[in-house]
Amino acid sequence: MNLDFDDEAIAFIAEVRTFVRANLAPETKARVLLGHLPDREERTVWQRALVARGWGAPAWPVEHGGPGWSVVQRYLFDEVLSEEGAPSAPVFGMSMLAPVLMRYGTPEQVAVLLPRILNIDDWWCQGFSEPNAGSDLAAVRTRARLDGDEWVINGQKIWTTLAHQADRIFCLVRTEDAPKKQEGLSILLISMDAPGITVKPIITIDGAHEVNEVFFDEVRISAGDIVGEAGKGWDYAKYLLGHERTGIARVGQSKREIGRLKELAAATVRGGRALREDPVFANRIASLEVELRALELTTLRMVSALHAGAPPGPEANILKIRGSELQQDVAEAIMDAWGGAAFGPTEDAGGLEASPAVAAAMTYFNLRKVSIYGGSNEIQRNILARSLLGL
Repeated sequence: MNLDFDDEAIAFIAEVRTFVRANLAPETKARVLLGHLPDREERTVWQRALVARGWGAPAWPVEHGGPGWSVVQRYLFDEVLSEEGAPSAPVFGMSMLAPVLMRYGTPEQVAVLLPRILNIDDWWCQGFSEPNAGSDLAAVRTRARLDGDEWVINGQKIWTTLAHQADRIFCLVRTEDAPKKQEGLSILLISMDAPGITVKPIITIDGAHEVNEVFFDEVRISAGDIVGEAGKGWDYAKYLLGHERTGIARVGQSKREIGRLKELAAATVRGGRALREDPVFANRIASLEVELRALELTTLRMVSALHAGAPPGPEANILKIRGSELQQDVAEAIMDAWGGAAFGPTEDAGGLEASPAVAAAMTYFNLRKVSIYGGSNEIQRNILARSLLGL
């Protein structure tokens, strides 16, 4: 199998890179490269620049505003943006809810919601995880009952990313009792300003406010604010989570961060020599580069298979495991390269005021989560054991 890119792909990479360098605000790039989350305004400005170019929704079909790219072009686009420090797409609306609406939503939902997702007129968050129902997603206890022409919702969600900034939330809730816990679930579309919703921040170990608890107390929404059929939410959630895992290996991001690690090792002097000349640390960098190359080749094999029309296989689970672990290993190496300078005050968490060394420590702590979300790596290994080994 030839994994080299042809001239057309190489030209496409150059086109995307030129566009990013001409249109991405330097301040936004600096925040991303330091490991900080871009704020909503920065994401909106960047997304609308992509929309103006016709690149706002790389994976969407043309009829809904997508560019009609192949799976290879989508892969290359994501990798270039990661390497260049561009903000990631607003994943909850763009990559998760939108595909579900395209397949299961009503014509009115498609006509009204998709353009607003594309242009970030609506900022969505995802209400799936609950206390005592993380990896066991079907164990959700948030309930909704139909009262006339309204759903009435009570319960709690947790680890809700960017709920404090969101306009709307799509929630997996129990709408009926059923013999199997995977049955009787539904996905509801809820405005975050609805009476009865309370958002409480969870400050993570890196000092940042990214995730939240969300409480629902007799929250009322229209009976029409449901995706597909009542009770079919588990099927829709599985379809949605399949889209969540696309690109989860973050090859471009790891490639960029290993480049930063090598620059830091060249500039850092310990014991009278550059850190990159220390045989132990040099071996560590080389090992990370080998892991990255193996991950990239596995990703390209999957991209090649998808391009040829093959269904996704166990590679997606492998990429999730190795991609997340590589992100963590690289972040740890960068923090170790900074040494004691990485220990500093974090009152300015989230701002450019944080030194690069402190920002490296914040990134290290923040990335502890990547081996948990999207299905913990332990769960991923269990899936692989069943699908590949029959265990």
